[in-house]
Amino acid sequence: MKLSSLSLTRAAVAFLAAFAVAAYAQSPTPADQAPAANAPHHHEEPTPTNLKVLPKDMTGEQVHQLMHKWEAELGTECSTCHAADPVKKTPSGRPMLNYADDSKPEKNTARLMYKMVDDINKNYISTLENAGAPVSCGTCHRGHLDPPIFTPPKEDHDHDHDHSAPPAGDKPAGSR
Repeated sequence: MKLSSLSLTRAAVAFLAAFAVAAYAQSPTPADQAPAANAPHHHEEPTPTNLKVLPKDMTGEQVHQLMHKWEAELGTECSTCHAADPVKKTPSGRPMLNYADDSKPEKNTARLMYKMVDDINKNYISTLENAGAPVSCGTCHRGHLDPPIFTPPKEDHDHDHDHSAPPAGDKPAGSR
Protein backbone atom coordinates (compact mmCIF):
# COMPACT_ATOMS: atom_id res chain seq x y z
CA MET A 1 0.00 0.00 0.00
CA LYS A 2 1.44 3.37 -1.05
CA LEU A 3 0.52 6.60 0.65
CA SER A 4 1.13 9.95 -0.95
CA SER A 5 3.24 12.48 0.91
CA LEU A 6 0.09 14.59 1.40
CA SER A 7 -1.65 11.64 3.07
CA LEU A 8 1.35 11.13 5.33
CA THR A 9 1.46 14.86 6.10
CA ARG A 10 -2.26 14.86 6.96
CA ALA A 11 -1.80 11.80 9.16
CA ALA A 12 1.19 13.39 10.91
CA VAL A 13 -0.67 16.67 11.49
CA ALA A 14 -3.72 14.80 12.80
CA PHE A 15 -1.56 12.69 15.12
CA LEU A 16 0.38 15.70 16.44
CA ALA A 17 -2.79 17.70 16.93
CA ALA A 18 -4.46 14.90 18.87
CA PHE A 19 -1.36 14.31 20.92
CA ALA A 20 -0.88 18.00 21.65
CA VAL A 21 -4.44 18.33 22.89
CA ALA A 22 -3.79 15.43 25.28
CA ALA A 23 -0.50 16.92 26.45
CA TYR A 24 -2.00 20.29 27.24
CA ALA A 25 -4.56 18.62 29.46
CA GLN A 26 -1.71 17.11 31.46
CA SER A 27 -0.51 20.52 32.59
CA PRO A 28 -1.84 21.03 36.09
CA THR A 29 -4.55 23.67 36.08
CA PRO A 30 -6.03 25.39 39.10
CA ALA A 31 -8.91 22.91 38.91
CA ASP A 32 -6.42 20.01 39.02
CA GLN A 33 -4.51 21.58 41.85
CA ALA A 34 -7.33 22.60 44.19
CA PRO A 35 -9.27 19.84 45.92
CA ALA A 36 -12.98 19.89 45.19
CA ALA A 37 -15.11 20.98 48.14
CA ASN A 38 -17.16 17.78 48.07
CA ALA A 39 -14.31 15.40 47.15
CA PRO A 40 -13.88 12.48 49.55
CA HIS A 41 -10.77 12.87 51.64
CA HIS A 42 -9.42 9.67 53.17
CA HIS A 43 -6.34 11.08 54.87
CA GLU A 44 -3.81 13.87 54.58
CA GLU A 45 -1.51 13.26 51.63
CA PRO A 46 2.19 13.67 52.46
CA THR A 47 4.12 16.56 50.93
CA PRO A 48 5.84 15.33 47.74
CA THR A 49 9.61 14.98 48.10
CA ASN A 50 10.76 14.01 44.61
CA LEU A 51 8.95 16.13 42.03
CA LYS A 52 11.10 16.36 38.92
CA VAL A 53 8.64 17.47 36.21
CA LEU A 54 5.54 18.53 38.13
CA PRO A 55 5.57 21.99 39.73
CA LYS A 56 7.53 21.85 43.00
CA ASP A 57 4.82 23.81 44.84
CA MET A 58 2.13 21.14 44.30
CA THR A 59 0.66 19.81 47.53
CA GLY A 60 0.36 16.13 48.32
CA GLU A 61 -3.39 16.34 47.71
CA GLN A 62 -2.87 17.98 44.30
CA VAL A 63 -0.35 15.34 43.23
CA HIS A 64 -2.66 12.59 44.51
CA GLN A 65 -5.58 13.96 42.46
CA LEU A 66 -3.42 14.27 39.32
CA MET A 67 -2.06 10.73 39.76
CA HIS A 68 -5.62 9.36 40.01
CA LYS A 69 -6.53 11.20 36.80
CA TRP A 70 -3.54 9.63 35.03
CA GLU A 71 -4.33 6.25 36.57
CA ALA A 72 -7.79 6.35 34.97
CA GLU A 73 -6.51 7.60 31.60
CA LEU A 74 -3.91 4.81 31.50
CA GLY A 75 -6.08 2.03 32.95
CA THR A 76 -3.42 1.25 35.52
CA GLU A 77 -2.71 1.53 39.24
CA CYS A 78 -0.17 3.29 41.47
CA SER A 79 2.13 0.25 41.68
CA THR A 80 2.76 0.44 37.93
CA CYS A 81 5.15 3.37 38.49
CA HIS A 82 5.77 3.32 42.24
CA ALA A 83 7.92 0.71 43.99
CA ALA A 84 6.87 -1.09 47.16
CA ASP A 85 8.63 0.02 50.34
CA PRO A 86 10.40 -3.05 51.81
CA VAL A 87 10.03 -1.66 55.35
CA LYS A 88 6.73 0.23 55.66
CA LYS A 89 3.53 -1.83 55.75
CA THR A 90 -0.17 -1.00 55.56
CA PRO A 91 -2.39 -1.95 58.53
CA SER A 92 -3.28 -5.12 56.60
CA GLY A 93 0.42 -6.05 56.37
CA ARG A 94 0.93 -5.29 52.67
CA PRO A 95 3.94 -3.17 51.66
CA MET A 96 3.27 0.55 51.28
CA LEU A 97 4.41 2.32 48.14
CA ASN A 98 7.49 4.51 48.22
CA TYR A 99 6.39 7.40 46.01
CA ALA A 100 9.82 9.08 46.04
CA ASP A 101 11.65 5.95 44.84
CA ASP A 102 12.83 6.22 41.21
CA SER A 103 13.83 2.56 40.71
CA LYS A 104 10.95 1.59 38.39
CA PRO A 105 11.57 2.49 34.73
CA GLU A 106 7.84 3.15 34.27
CA LYS A 107 8.13 6.19 36.54
CA ASN A 108 10.74 7.77 34.29
CA THR A 109 8.64 6.86 31.24
CA ALA A 110 5.70 8.69 32.84
CA ARG A 111 7.90 11.75 33.41
CA LEU A 112 9.07 11.70 29.80
CA MET A 113 5.51 11.33 28.52
CA TYR A 114 4.34 14.19 30.78
CA LYS A 115 7.04 16.46 29.30
CA MET A 116 6.07 15.39 25.76
CA VAL A 117 2.36 16.09 26.36
CA ASP A 118 3.21 19.46 27.96
CA ASP A 119 5.47 20.36 25.00
CA ILE A 120 2.82 19.41 22.44
CA ASN A 121 0.17 21.49 24.17
CA LYS A 122 2.38 24.53 24.82
CA ASN A 123 4.27 24.62 21.52
CA TYR A 124 1.82 23.17 19.02
CA ILE A 125 -1.81 23.01 20.14
CA SER A 126 -1.70 26.47 21.68
CA THR A 127 -0.62 27.89 18.29
CA LEU A 128 -3.67 26.53 16.47
CA GLU A 129 -6.74 28.71 16.17
CA ASN A 130 -9.79 26.84 17.49
CA ALA A 131 -7.64 23.86 18.45
CA GLY A 132 -10.21 22.53 20.89
CA ALA A 133 -9.34 20.56 23.97
CA PRO A 134 -5.68 19.98 24.81
CA VAL A 135 -4.20 16.49 24.61
CA SER A 136 -3.84 14.29 27.69
CA CYS A 137 -2.67 10.78 28.47
CA GLY A 138 -6.17 9.59 27.63
CA THR A 139 -6.04 11.06 24.12
CA CYS A 140 -3.84 8.17 23.02
CA HIS A 141 -4.02 5.63 25.83
CA ARG A 142 -7.83 5.63 26.17
CA GLY A 143 -7.71 3.63 29.38
CA HIS A 144 -4.96 1.21 28.28
CA LEU A 145 -1.38 1.18 29.57
CA ASP A 146 -0.18 0.40 26.05
CA PRO A 147 -2.02 2.67 23.61
CA PRO A 148 -4.19 0.73 21.18
CA ILE A 149 -2.90 0.71 17.60
CA PHE A 150 -4.99 2.92 15.33
CA THR A 151 -6.28 1.25 12.19
CA PRO A 152 -8.02 3.63 9.76
CA PRO A 153 -11.36 2.45 8.43
CA LYS A 154 -11.12 0.82 4.99
CA GLU A 155 -13.16 3.58 3.33
CA ASP A 156 -10.31 6.00 4.12
CA HIS A 157 -8.03 4.00 1.81
CA ASP A 158 -9.87 4.43 -1.48
CA HIS A 159 -7.08 4.32 -4.09
CA ASP A 160 -9.30 5.62 -6.92
CA HIS A 161 -8.91 9.21 -5.73
CA ASP A 162 -6.06 11.58 -6.51
CA HIS A 163 -4.41 12.20 -3.14
CA SER A 164 -2.03 14.87 -4.43
CA ALA A 165 -4.28 17.73 -3.31
CA PRO A 166 -7.00 18.03 -0.68
CA PRO A 167 -10.58 17.93 -1.95
CA ALA A 168 -12.21 21.32 -2.51
CA GLY A 169 -13.31 22.82 0.77
CA ASP A 170 -10.82 20.90 2.95
CA LYS A 171 -8.51 23.17 4.87
CA PRO A 172 -5.49 22.21 6.93
CA ALA A 173 -5.99 22.20 10.69
CA GLY A 174 -5.65 25.68 12.15
CA SER A 175 -6.34 27.52 8.89
CA ARG A 176 -9.37 29.68 8.21
